[in-house]
Amino acid sequence: MTGPVFEFSEVFNEDYLYFYGPQLEAVSDAQAETIWRLLDLEPGMEVLDLACGHGRIANRLTQRGARVTGLDARPLFLEHAHRDAAERGVEVYVCGDMRSLPWPEHRFERVISWFTSFGYFDDIDNQKVLSEAHRVLRPGGRLLIENNNLAELLPRWLPAVVVERDGDFMIDRSTFEPATGRAVTERTCVRDGQVRRFTYSVRMFIAVELKGWLLAAGFDSVDQVDYEGAALAAGSGRMVSVAHKAFGADK
Repeated sequence: MTGPVFEFSEVFNEDYLYFYGPQLEAVSDAQAETIWRLLDLEPGMEVLDLACGHGRIANRLTQRGARVTGLDARPLFLEHAHRDAAERGVEVYVCGDMRSLPWPEHRFERVISWFTSFGYFDDIDNQKVLSEAHRVLRPGGRLLIENNNLAELLPRWLPAVVVERDGDFMIDRSTFEPATGRAVTERTCVRDGQVRRFTYSVRMFIAVELKGWLLAAGFDSVDQVDYEGAALAAGSGRMVSVAHKAFGADK
């Protein structure tokens, strides 16, 4: 049976940047600070930002002294990232597939997957992403995954969410499928008099399931916390999983 296909070009395009860009820019400094703190980053550390998008996090971490490489599947987003990077004096980007990373083992000290950028594929391919992250991490390295806290989100699930900007609208009608663990969204973009509709789905997790996947991928231990680093609770707005690769790990 064929698994779900995530069409990156439909979801991540100029409409996405138009509707979400200002909101994301407003919180990017604070989120970069959160990542720096939760991962105990230091200047000079080798960091991989998986699904880096238009570079809002990678560029900020680089400015703070980390040696960041950003990987994304969308050339359009990487063009935006390159422009912002040039203005900030950094250069960090690669176009590629997170299921098959173009680096040898033990390349990075930290790997980041931020803002629900894990879960685009079917379960087998999502697990490949975790295995690849484990492979390219040095022994003692860490992987950080930030995504929805499903325990907090489900009780307040809205059947529709509308984002408006300058008279244009992005309308998401979403359902959650318990049998597959996927959120299925029908998105309608109304912009400059043009209407565009498409459907996409993303895998979602309760904490214990994602922890199990990370341990199965070879990680030695997993801490699951909120943005403040406190233990994850049912009411935590977002879920941050920090997976540790053992110092003696050889894969």
